[in-house]
Amino acid sequence: MEKIYYTIVIPIYYNEFNILPTFKILKDEVITKNKDKKCELVFIDDGSGDKSYQVLCQLKVDNPEILIRIIKFTRNFGQQPAVIAGYEYAQGECVIAIDADLQDPPELINQMLHSFFVEKYPIVIATRAKRKESLYRRFTSKIAYSFIKILSGHKNLPSTGFNFSLIGKHELKVIVENLDINPFFAGEVLSTGYKIKFIPYTRAKREIGRSKWTFRKKFQHFINNITAFSALPLRFMSFLGVVVALLGFVYAILIVIGYFFGNTPINGWAAIMVSIYLIGGMIMIMLGVIGEYLWRVLEQVRKKKRYIIETIQQ
Repeated sequence: MEKIYYTIVIPIYYNEFNILPTFKILKDEVITKNKDKKCELVFIDDGSGDKSYQVLCQLKVDNPEILIRIIKFTRNFGQQPAVIAGYEYAQGECVIAIDADLQDPPELINQMLHSFFVEKYPIVIATRAKRKESLYRRFTSKIAYSFIKILSGHKNLPSTGFNFSLIGKHELKVIVENLDINPFFAGEVLSTGYKIKFIPYTRAKREIGRSKWTFRKKFQHFINNITAFSALPLRFMSFLGVVVALLGFVYAILIVIGYFFGNTPINGWAAIMVSIYLIGGMIMIMLGVIGEYLWRVLEQVRKKKRYIIETIQQ
């Protein structure tokens, strides 16, 4: 079997009209310019409800000279499981993950391949130096990843996160084998200790279609990233509990002193109710945080599959 030098993993979810433009750029700007290195393309149809799968099948028929593999999920499992599936089925010496919306420049793969094969970097990460997107998307992304960076303890985590990356076959095997059921993949990559090269780029505006990356999915991703790699929320709860207890103790002393001096620091019903609502709200938040961690433990113990494959076209 001919050696495969690199695999490009492309998750597909409602990308019917992006597939062909993405493939054309990959073919013209990457595959053609690296003829000495055999390439493999792995497309993962993550339960798309449009004609994405049909377009992929026709693409494979029309381009027999290029090794194309199509993995179709039974339903939508999410972008991260789709990428992990691509990683697990990839056969290249290194694996590149890129989205199919053309917001990340495919031609940057040439630089990433050079960094891997010539400069011998086992991991190459493309970081978003600038984003040609709406103010809302730039602001929320910046805030979310800033919190994740602080809470996870990864000082080298790019302030805008990353999806576009190249990882060597050996390093990828180590990372995938140690993943949780809902992993913080960027954190797993950064925590390996392998030598990493960062390449900045400008993330383009999406020109075709609308993103399916909804606020609900973003929030779920944010919570998963924090609970996957940090115990800081739990420790903060313990610290907050100690502070509230100390404040309550001091307040109790003030009440006793006030009683002996003929007055009291508590005047009326409002102060009592505010205290009850404040402390009750804090307790509910703490229970919610604990619940998130317990849910992660439950999912891990149940050992459910990250994804279910309906069919594979080799």
